[in-house]
Amino acid sequence: MRNTTRKGFTLIELLIVVVIIGILAAIAIPKFANTKEKAYLASMKSDLRNMATTQESYFADNQVYTAGSAQNLSGGTTSLSGFVPSAGVTVAAAATGGTGWSSTATHSATTKTCAIFVGVAAVPPATVEAEPKCTP
Repeated sequence: MRNTTRKGFTLIELLIVVVIIGILAAIAIPKFANTKEKAYLASMKSDLRNMATTQESYFADNQVYTAGSAQNLSGGTTSLSGFVPSAGVTVAAAATGGTGWSSTATHSATTKTCAIFVGVAAVPPATVEAEPKCTP
């Protein structure tokens, strides 16, 4: 009697597995992209919180807030010592004398922006004082 057991997979079985893997990839890739976007927004919010800390520290020493880009603020005569934004993040601050300041952050990998303000009028998208907020 002949051994009729087959070894290997049929073409249909292989195609079904490829289709299932494709469906799983189609679900996973957008979720991964969304996770990266959340990470970019989190780094911008973190940098804005760090900006708030350094601005208040500067104000405690000099009784005035300072303005400029984070690159200018981390050195020179109006120094916010210790403030270095995350990679890819650009932070710009605007001071209004001794009454308050606002700051915005952008990331090179996303079109969304984040903002924070203290003691001045609301800066979109921020609506609550001292709370960083990003565009939806």
